[in-house]
Amino acid sequence: MHFSLTGDEHKISRGNRDKLTQFIQITGASEKAAVQSLKVNDWHVEAAIDYFYSLPQVKTADTKHLEELYNKYKGKLYLLNYPYLDMILVDGITLLCNDIQVDPQDIVMLVLSWHMKAATMCEFSKQEFIGGLQSLGIDSLDKFRERISFMRSELKDEQKFREIYNFAFGWAKEKGQKSLALDTAIGMWQLLFAEKQWPLVDHWCQFLQNALTAKDSRCHRMARHNKAISRDTWSQLLEFARTVDPVLSNYDAEGAWPYLIDEFVDYLNENDIIQKR
Repeated sequence: MHFSLTGDEHKISRGNRDKLTQFIQITGASEKAAVQSLKVNDWHVEAAIDYFYSLPQVKTADTKHLEELYNKYKGKLYLLNYPYLDMILVDGITLLCNDIQVDPQDIVMLVLSWHMKAATMCEFSKQEFIGGLQSLGIDSLDKFRERISFMRSELKDEQKFREIYNFAFGWAKEKGQKSLALDTAIGMWQLLFAEKQWPLVDHWCQFLQNALTAKDSRCHRMARHNKAISRDTWSQLLEFARTVDPVLSNYDAEGAWPYLIDEFVDYLNENDIIQKR
């Protein structure tokens, strides 16, 4: 059997390519689905096959049913000139979460918003809602509940986690703002790195909390920047968490890290938080 590898798949090792071929021969899955299942299961073929068959098979969603779902949750406010009339707002999202038995603060709601390409937190336009559910093969609450485990598993995929992480910046920031409010950023980092398991996340958040109250002299510069996180700092922190080990043994002080990350490293060292090996 021959198939072509595209995108990130060309980086797969020779041994894992053999596993990919075996998986596709047994399941008939697409390359994308095969890579996803194998990655989630650390390239153990048998476990990946069991995982693949446990997933609900995505079928074309019924547009009529999607319209009915949307109408169930969309805003019920009919005020003159109300700008969000034809959208699902906080009350509708809360009702949806109750129906699919998910806490509104669960990270799976971020993954769902990523699938919907939602522009703003706590809002779904009709196009976002219907388009996102179509891509997931969802047209009923039962299918919605079935797909939750799949959406949660996507966070284990390195590439998808990166995409979800970068999506979260624009999704969580206030409309019209270029930066993300610091308190919002802290909450998002705590949510995301609970999945990513970055050992320094609590220290990072404490460092930023100090910035909020300007208790740390090194954070005064941040206070002058309106206590907000830039897109560059947001994206570079994930790179820092991914590439720099928790004891900073491979940290390059001459690297092109944003100033806030450099000051965080100084904060760790000056407060004897890092135990050098």
